[in-house]
Amino acid sequence: MAPSSSTISNNIVGAPLQLVWFLYDVAAETPTAILFLIFVSLVGLAFGLIYIVLHVVAPKPRLPYPSEKTYITTNPDGTISKPRPLPCWYDRWHAESRLKEGQSSSSSSNAQQSYPTIPAGFPVPDFGTVEPAEVEISVVIPAYNEAGRLIPTLEEMIAYLDENFGRPVTSGTGTNSRPTSKGTGTPKPHRNVFKDASAHKRKNPPTGYEILLINDGSTDATVSIALDFARRHQLHDILRIITLEKNRGKGGGVTHGLRHVRGEYAVFADADGASRFSDLGKLIEGCEDVVDGSNRGVAIGSRAHLVGSEAVVKRSAIRNFLMRSFHFVLMILTPPATSRIRDTQCGFKLFSRAALPHIVPYMHTEGWIFDIEMLMLAESAPATPVLASDGSVIGTSYGIKVAEVPVAWHEVDGSKMNLVKDSVKMAIGLAVLRASWMLGVYRRRLA
Repeated sequence: MAPSSSTISNNIVGAPLQLVWFLYDVAAETPTAILFLIFVSLVGLAFGLIYIVLHVVAPKPRLPYPSEKTYITTNPDGTISKPRPLPCWYDRWHAESRLKEGQSSSSSSNAQQSYPTIPAGFPVPDFGTVEPAEVEISVVIPAYNEAGRLIPTLEEMIAYLDENFGRPVTSGTGTNSRPTSKGTGTPKPHRNVFKDASAHKRKNPPTGYEILLINDGSTDATVSIALDFARRHQLHDILRIITLEKNRGKGGGVTHGLRHVRGEYAVFADADGASRFSDLGKLIEGCEDVVDGSNRGVAIGSRAHLVGSEAVVKRSAIRNFLMRSFHFVLMILTPPATSRIRDTQCGFKLFSRAALPHIVPYMHTEGWIFDIEMLMLAESAPATPVLASDGSVIGTSYGIKVAEVPVAWHEVDGSKMNLVKDSVKMAIGLAVLRASWMLGVYRRRLA
């Protein structure tokens, strides 16, 4: 005779209860010391499994292909140049840093010689510096199939950059020729509060600008449209186009571009032009206000002031819900300084040149949440000297300060983000990112 459905139901409910009582009886008869060892072993096993899983699923950026370390631009006669070697501060910095690793035994004595006002035994950082800037501002634009939105963005950028920075014109034929300012407007000096701004103490400080368009494997006419724009506006060797053989994602494109900037400041801006580019001056002033004794500073555009405005209210209810939910997750999973930032995702962020070696070499995330890793790396950056008014070193300060600057912003059609799918991916990616840094899967180490 087959068992009734009620009997089957009772067995299903009763089995877990019997297991619980069995485990309770075993625990009651087991010495406390043994239970503690079992508990510690299970916790250790759980962390070990998580560590192994993170090693498998955590993003690992690929090395650049040789062709990705070249760029094309337009020639004065209107033709397209052959691929030219792309300047790379990162390669030189990386080589010098590896060399210093082999000489770590003498690093403390070197630091003591560099900062004689610090008492013996006080921890003072000794990290390498990046090579001097050649232009005043570098603009990095990640672009994937942006043929329909790129031109208005470039027009706005060129108008502002020409008026406020001027165009670099090499006064000579050598690769190290000094840029001189020449443009449609008179470059306006920016307020400078750097405590030790070596670039501005040089006899010939950097001037002008460059634009690095990172073509992230586009399949449309993005490159040809950009080259035609450069030809019409005579942006020869100013608008440089770097093509990635395989799509890396927005984060991968931005990171690749920042490795090759020549500017005293480096800013990345979205190709859709949603953020008003003329607010760049505000970012520069914000960065200069928070720089430390080593001239490290970051300024990020923020749309937090627009919450409740027409631009945000017009969004769909699901989009606003997902935005608030992601911000809540962000506050839980990120370290203190990053969690207090009200808008981490605005595609308009500026870095002083001295800040780049503490952020760019250690980037792993190449998707939508790369901004958060940048901010976390800034927060966890190694200490730098604190300077007194007379220039002497009186202490150290950990982390790179971030200025959150309100910028004008408007919605632009054509986003490639799938609202629900990418929001879920961002939440999972954020959890993986935070766990990877906490458990040591990611570290500040040179590859």
